[in-house]
Amino acid sequence: MPTGDRRNIFYPLAATRNFIDRIANGSPGRLALIVFALVCLLFTFLLTLPVSAADGQATALHDAMFVAVSAVTVTGLVTVNTAEHWSFFGEVIILLAIQVGGLGIITLAALLAKAVTRQLGVRGKLLALQGIDTGRLGEVGTLLRIVILTSLTLELILALFLVPRFIIVEDSWTEGLWHGIFYAISSFNNAGFVSHADGLAGFTTDLWILVPIMVGVFVGSFGFPVFLILMNAKLDFRKWNLHTRLTLTVSLALFALGALIWGALEWSNNATIADMPLGEKVLNAIFASVMMRSGGFNIVDTNSSTNMTLLATDALMFAGGGSASTAGGIKVTTVAILFLAIIAEARGVRNVSAFGRTIPEGALRVAISVTFLGATIVLLGTGMLMAVTDEPMDRILFEVISGFATCGLSVGLSEELPPTGKYVLSALMFAGRIGPISFASALALRNRNQLFRYPDERPIIG
Repeated sequence: MPTGDRRNIFYPLAATRNFIDRIANGSPGRLALIVFALVCLLFTFLLTLPVSAADGQATALHDAMFVAVSAVTVTGLVTVNTAEHWSFFGEVIILLAIQVGGLGIITLAALLAKAVTRQLGVRGKLLALQGIDTGRLGEVGTLLRIVILTSLTLELILALFLVPRFIIVEDSWTEGLWHGIFYAISSFNNAGFVSHADGLAGFTTDLWILVPIMVGVFVGSFGFPVFLILMNAKLDFRKWNLHTRLTLTVSLALFALGALIWGALEWSNNATIADMPLGEKVLNAIFASVMMRSGGFNIVDTNSSTNMTLLATDALMFAGGGSASTAGGIKVTTVAILFLAIIAEARGVRNVSAFGRTIPEGALRVAISVTFLGATIVLLGTGMLMAVTDEPMDRILFEVISGFATCGLSVGLSEELPPTGKYVLSALMFAGRIGPISFASALALRNRNQLFRYPDERPIIG
């Protein structure tokens, strides 16, 4: 073949590679967003196939896209009953989407690149940094292996607890194996998807099932940076870095606070736990507290909760879990930094500090930006859904925050929305999983370094 012909054949490939290189070098976050969107579209296509549905009919695009995005973003909101609408093939596709979304699209892409090229280049490491929150570029290759092994190991441990119990409950090896694996992956990845038609309603007092699911959700919300520290430092608190200390401290505090608030508000609610024995009330409060920040599983009807409970749940869902974890929200470290800044300002202290460490002003600016952008996205999403449905604002706000925070708790609104509303919620889940700061930077036209500084002048605040 003449040289010119070969050049013409490979020109599109070279042009595509150059295009990707320009995006990766200019804005890795933007390339991460594109890859994430393409994966969502791939799973949407798979779920629209007739073989994915139990009745053999093609699923409507808005429902397939909603469920695909919900699975990839490990949210858990659904518009159709997972166990009844989807075939076994469809449920496998959903579980695969959860696993891919939990590990991180960019993490998997970097691993594939390494497998092909036998080395992880700078572009691959920059991409991986979007999925693993570490500032050390040289350690990304090792971290990627740890991420994969840690996730699969913890999911396997959960499955070892869940599978035997489900085999006994279902009285079937195949059914027990499937449900055990499904809930192990769904819980660790904070996905909230269930493989039973009535969810976990049939296991409201079964500790052999509820406890592993709670542990999986709670541990999965810590994030891989915390796992790495715990693997090296174990329980030696002195060797924990500030991020680990803040994440675990705030997570435990919100867990205790959530259980107390939910239990107090629902204690006398006849529609939920009022008629239950004391032990079951406490169990429900603990379970609800774990799930409110990102898990998405429920053993009582969320729509039957009091308005005050829904409001408290809104706040905990918005807070979310740990950074670089399968949990959503603005992250507990963001909440911690804002709280510490308020305390420092109230005390008249110039620097924000915690555990003997000073928090840089740049971290405070990022925390404020994340919170403001998150609140703005929630506000816009709520307004858009109010324009397409006549539902009361409290139900709309709950569903919007659940979607943005990738929590998955629902008051049943997702199933009732028109197609336009389902697309809006899909976009919210996508934006919530990408993260406000990453989402904004990915959409930015270009990055600019300011080479000058204006004179200081303090405006009146408050």
